[in-house]
Amino acid sequence: MKPDPDVELSDDRAIGAMLAATGGARPRRSPIRLAAAAFRDAIGLVLATLFVMLAAAIAALLVVRVGADILQGIDPFATEARRPRLYPQQLVLREVASDILRQCLIVAIVIGAAIRSSGGAWRSRLALTPVAAPGLAPSRLLAILLLWPFLHILWVIGTAEVFHMAFGRNVGLSPLLSRTGAIAWLAFTIVLAPVAEEVLMRGAMFERASRFLKPWGAILSTSALFVLLHIQVGSIARPVSLIPLALMLGWLRWRTGRLWPCILLHVWSNLAVVAYLLWPAPA
Repeated sequence: MKPDPDVELSDDRAIGAMLAATGGARPRRSPIRLAAAAFRDAIGLVLATLFVMLAAAIAALLVVRVGADILQGIDPFATEARRPRLYPQQLVLREVASDILRQCLIVAIVIGAAIRSSGGAWRSRLALTPVAAPGLAPSRLLAILLLWPFLHILWVIGTAEVFHMAFGRNVGLSPLLSRTGAIAWLAFTIVLAPVAEEVLMRGAMFERASRFLKPWGAILSTSALFVLLHIQVGSIARPVSLIPLALMLGWLRWRTGRLWPCILLHVWSNLAVVAYLLWPAPA
């Protein structure tokens, strides 16, 4: 006996019939289900951030260790007892090289994931091309870029005083750094780190957070992640000093709908702090 097509509806037709009967309104989800979905999305946001950071860090350490060992004629698979002792300068250079490679890998992982999920629209997903946004007048953006580094330095100085941390001028680079190492460290601190952090936080993670949060929620969640990733053992001064910067970067991402202003402000802030620290004290 053939089934009656008017009785046995498919799931899609059944949903359509239900929506038609209720005037087109979709059934509301219970508060418990909404809370569970929000919690699941928040956990996914945190795990995605940690995965990118850890994967890049582990890969960078392995590549630098193996590569440096080969260049220096050391067996990378030798036991610690058979490995020759490294000079402090060599250890510092390896650390700088690992930091630089880690930032490059973060950008590569984020862009690769965006291309895999969005194809040719990956630039829009990372806000490298304009996306829907309230907008920000160029004059206001320029004023923020000009004034923010001074405000940021004042906040960092105040934070250091509150937490009794050393932060002052005429600070020199490590004497273990060669000229090449110093240039590499400056490039890492001023350019590479801000670019990688912005591509990850205000690019990929802000877009992901915006799927289930309102703008202020995306700003706060990505700011919290950014701050927590800078926690140092035994001190909370550094993450506290970054709270205003994190909030401003998130606000810029929302208002402009672009990642470039965030990168520019982050680079400019880091440059201002480094210049303040390294500027020679008056005689």
